[in-house]
Amino acid sequence: MNTSANEAVHPLLAKVVAVKPGETRALLWSFAYFFCLLAGYYVLRPVRDEMGLASGVKNLPWLFTATFFVMLAVVPIYGALVARLPRQRFIPLVYHFFAANIIIFWVLLTQGIALSVTAQVFFVWISVFNLFAVSVFWSFMADLYDSERGKRLFGFIAAGGSAGALLGPIIAASLAVPIGRANLLIIAALLLECAVFCAMQLESAAAAFKAQNASAATAKPDASLGGSWIAGIVMIARSPYLAGIATWVALLSLAGTFLYFQQANIVSALTDDPNKRTAIFARIDLAVSLLTIVVQFLATGKLIKRFGAGPATAFLPLVFAIGFIALWATPMLWVVIAFQAVQRAANFAISNPAREVLFTVVDREEKYKAKNVIDNVVFRGSDAVFGWLFTALRGAGLELGAISLATVPVTAAWLALALTLGRMQEKRAASAATPVENNT
Repeated sequence: MNTSANEAVHPLLAKVVAVKPGETRALLWSFAYFFCLLAGYYVLRPVRDEMGLASGVKNLPWLFTATFFVMLAVVPIYGALVARLPRQRFIPLVYHFFAANIIIFWVLLTQGIALSVTAQVFFVWISVFNLFAVSVFWSFMADLYDSERGKRLFGFIAAGGSAGALLGPIIAASLAVPIGRANLLIIAALLLECAVFCAMQLESAAAAFKAQNASAATAKPDASLGGSWIAGIVMIARSPYLAGIATWVALLSLAGTFLYFQQANIVSALTDDPNKRTAIFARIDLAVSLLTIVVQFLATGKLIKRFGAGPATAFLPLVFAIGFIALWATPMLWVVIAFQAVQRAANFAISNPAREVLFTVVDREEKYKAKNVIDNVVFRGSDAVFGWLFTALRGAGLELGAISLATVPVTAAWLALALTLGRMQEKRAASAATPVENNT
């Protein structure tokens, strides 16, 4: 997008988001990048959920555990890659690798090779792919936009992902039966390659920030980070702020895993047809995306800017608390579906963009290394632990309603943590801004 086009689009865009002159091009490419990335993922997600059921609900804890151990193996490789390659090289490399994986799975599924094993491996792989791909994206965003910009613009950027998450389920729901679930993978691979193109265009747009942002991340995108692959773990252990974010993510995993297992049990009882189950999951995703995108376009940026990252991240625990109370009172199918839709919309539309703002006030190495450990190892490790915990509670005879009620106090602690992190973020942002203000 050239300068004249930026000038023409800016007044229209400014009516929706608080974008300033010089930010339009980067903002639109960020939007497009996340759109393509999540469109590709949400074409794959219903396939993953169906394959998880095809393996048997009782095997879900094992699949979550396998995902965690794969994460443990992959994170050191990613850490070494980030330490040695500049951002403009390792980001496309990561996405090209995942696109190649998708093609391999397409061959295995279309040729009917070891379908049972392939389904289980695919479930684990896409669980890894999702977190890695999105984590890399938001690391790039935290690298490019400072705290003030993040509060204004991350809601709109996240809406790009929600628009993609709207398109993906439409594609999957419409084509899962006519073309078969396996051929959805080709569409996902093409969308992922489009995301790579957008990321490279964003790299060139980032140059426009050089005169406005003094951060080393923007000034030197071609510089590698250095350090060791294990640095991210050390950073979290030494920083109460990063450890707090990691705890927030672990509590998100607890609440989300408990709800996911309830959903899996219910949908498994509805039908045995894999294509129909894929379409059911796609329609749930579609409902979530519709609700999310409306909130992101109309309210997210304004809410985060007005109230700060803490209250915005605290909104999700509040939603979970209300939802689990509703499940305790009425543990029925429609409640689970409504709860799932509202909590995911609250996460994607408000709390997740706010959580990414938390990372705008850490140093560049922490944005890529510590964030990657938190988003991937902590999240998937928590998934595995809480998946087994849910299974143990059910095995002990607890009904869904009782488990839901027992989770409510956890959401209260989670909410308090979110507010604390928000206050810490504001202090860090103010401290970082002080030297600039003194020089003006």
